[in-house]
Formats: sequence, C-alpha cells, structure tokens
Amino acid sequence: MHRIMLREVIIDAPAADIDAVTTFWSRALAATPHPIPGEPFVALRGAASLPHVATQSIGGDEAARFHLDIETDDLEAEIARLEGLGATVRTRDDDYAVMVDPVGLLFCLLPPVSQEFADRAKSVG
Repeated sequence: MHRIMLREVIIDAPAADIDAVTTFWSRALAATPHPIPGEPFVALRGAASLPHVATQSIGGDEAARFHLDIETDDLEAEIARLEGLGATVRTRDDDYAVMVDPVGLLFCLLPPVSQEFADRAKSVG
C-alpha cells in the first residue's frame, strides 16, 4: 500500500501568454500571484479552490492546457498502478514522472511536499 493525493492544478501557457493567463486566473480565483524563484511557476496563493493552483510557462511551441500534480509516497508503485489503469509515462526522472492518461491528458507524479499530504492522502494499491 502507498498513499496519493491530488495536490495542484497547473495552468500551462506559452511564454508569450503567461502574464495574461496568470493575471486572469489570479483575478478569477481571488488569488495573489507569487512567482517561484528560479522556476517557470507562479503560485496563485489564497485561491478560492480546494487544491493549490499555479501557472507555468511552457515555452512557445505547445498549446495552452491544464495538468494535475499528484503527490505519492511511492513513485514506482504509483507508476505501476496507473499504467495498469491505462496511463503511460512520457518523461521519467529520479523523483518525478510526467504521465498521460488514456486520452492523452498530462499529469505529474511527485514526492509529497505539501503540508496537507499527511492528513488528506489516501491509501491505494
């Protein structure tokens, strides 16, 4: 058994549109934009939402999209479980994986970093 939790909704946008997307979603969700130093992310702090919300610059070649970040305390087990459900690995690193669901929607598996993981994660497997 291992634990999982949907942590965040990421709004991905081309670099040329990231300021407009960040402004729109921070206002739409009554949030305060907080750039993450050295990262392409802007956290939307205090958003009117259950999960965390952020924007991310994805360069200039890809279309805007949403993706989900899921925390897990056992990356290998969660990858195997989700592959069994029809997902595939797009990119793999030591401590995270970018996957696609059966219809091609992106999501990331990450180690637990949020304060909520201990209280809100569910056991699976």
